[in-house]
Amino acid sequence: MDLASSIGNVISEIRVQWQPKQIFISALIAIVICCLGPTAALASPAQATFAGGCFWCMEHPFDELPGVTDTTSGYMGGTVEFPSYRQVSSGSTGHAEVVKVDYDTDLVSYETLLDTFWRNVDPLDGQGQFCDKGSQYRSIVFYHDDSQRQLAEDSKQAIDGLFEQPIATEILSAEAFYPAEDYHQNYYQTHPARYRLYRYGCGRDQRLAELWGPQSE
Repeated sequence: MDLASSIGNVISEIRVQWQPKQIFISALIAIVICCLGPTAALASPAQATFAGGCFWCMEHPFDELPGVTDTTSGYMGGTVEFPSYRQVSSGSTGHAEVVKVDYDTDLVSYETLLDTFWRNVDPLDGQGQFCDKGSQYRSIVFYHDDSQRQLAEDSKQAIDGLFEQPIATEILSAEAFYPAEDYHQNYYQTHPARYRLYRYGCGRDQRLAELWGPQSE
């Protein structure tokens, strides 16, 4: 038997001996994937959507939370598809300015997002938020599933006990989300001076301090 044939036989024997191990490992991997499937689903990224007046001012508080992976300013709750800022700001489309929050459920809870939302809005104002008035600036929790709806309703009830006036914030089912124009995104980072001037001029921080106590922005 020549050298090439000998090597071929050895390789064949190795393949025969290794095949059961390959089958075992493949089966083991399949079992592990099957068992981890539900857990992986629970840990998948989630979304939350909040309307709290000017969306410029709602991105920053959520961006500060560990576990929030992205925030996007946009529009929700109206009757016009792909609305522009000009259309929404006119109050004629029914949309509200919102911030969509993408977050990791393993790192931050929806309850924490709700707490952050409440402490950055005036829940008593049914006409808008701070200096911005109109339906496009109303405060809303848009829930994406029954769990979010129940948690939002529970948190609203808890907030209601803190004030003598009724809570004006609505809790509505999430609808189509339309991202705002690029120049609105991360405005607090791209135009920090204008952003802070707007917040101060709108009386946002002053009113939040009255409602919730001093807080850093």
